[in-house]
Amino acid sequence: MTKNKAGALVGHYTADQLFKIEPRVKDLADLDVEVVTDVDSTNMDRGQWEKLVDLIVKNYDRYDGFLVTCGTNTMAYASSALSFALKDIGKPVVFTGAQIPAEVINTDAHNNFVNALRVAMMDIAGVFVVFGSKIILGCRAKKVNESELEAFDVFNDTPFGEIMIKIRINRKNYNHRHNKKLLAKNGFDDNVVCLTLIPGLKSKNLINLIDNETRGIILRAFGSGDIPYDLFSALEYARKKKVSVLVTTQCPRGATVMGINEPGRRALELGVIQVFDMSMESMSTKLMWGLKQGIPYNKMKKFIQTNFVGEIKE
Repeated sequence: MTKNKAGALVGHYTADQLFKIEPRVKDLADLDVEVVTDVDSTNMDRGQWEKLVDLIVKNYDRYDGFLVTCGTNTMAYASSALSFALKDIGKPVVFTGAQIPAEVINTDAHNNFVNALRVAMMDIAGVFVVFGSKIILGCRAKKVNESELEAFDVFNDTPFGEIMIKIRINRKNYNHRHNKKLLAKNGFDDNVVCLTLIPGLKSKNLINLIDNETRGIILRAFGSGDIPYDLFSALEYARKKKVSVLVTTQCPRGATVMGINEPGRRALELGVIQVFDMSMESMSTKLMWGLKQGIPYNKMKKFIQTNFVGEIKE
């Protein structure tokens, strides 16, 4: 990125800028570059995710790994989305980015890019985020700070690995490279909304969303997943209209364990789906993916609560 006349950062450079900062990356690997889109990641949506999946599928047999440079704002959503669409991939797909533009002398783009490339060459398979000193499963990444160089952390899990003098993998059991045929399932339905509950929220607000073609709802509930009784008529309406309602907690590091309190127990009886320890990025993209793959309402609970790529503890 670079600053425009107004002083705001906008997309500007391609990978050539990174090669100028560190030309020796070409000594590590044979690199080909393709620009998928040139937008601030704030404006990325399912269209860009689907383009990335299509590009990887098209070129799958030509490369040993894939490195995706991406803006940090929605990187965790993109990495989660690709984790599901490419859940059986036999090669690494590594996301990285920077907090400081590559043109600035103290940029973190250099280290992040080189380390992501190193990870993309390893004997691992799956989707990952490499940022700062951490290697994170793509479905467990979360941006936690807007200005620190360690901008990403692991949500409700431990790092897959760490960037040290030597790269260290922390898992005893993980997916290695394999030569099985890639069976990607692309496509996301973004007719999904997320609401943070506040005292006084009315059922009519949720019902209006359902009546306007919303196909899935995520509720950031109180405590361990408690929902006020005033919203129960909306939950009943969602069940009638076969609109899946996922429930998570507003607690930053919490997990959804409904049924501890009566409001949560009764909400479960109305058909909501608790997401346990999944991140917002993971649960939202998984719901979008499941809807597009045609998962029916009566099977959505099992689908959401099934672990595919490490997004939920079994």
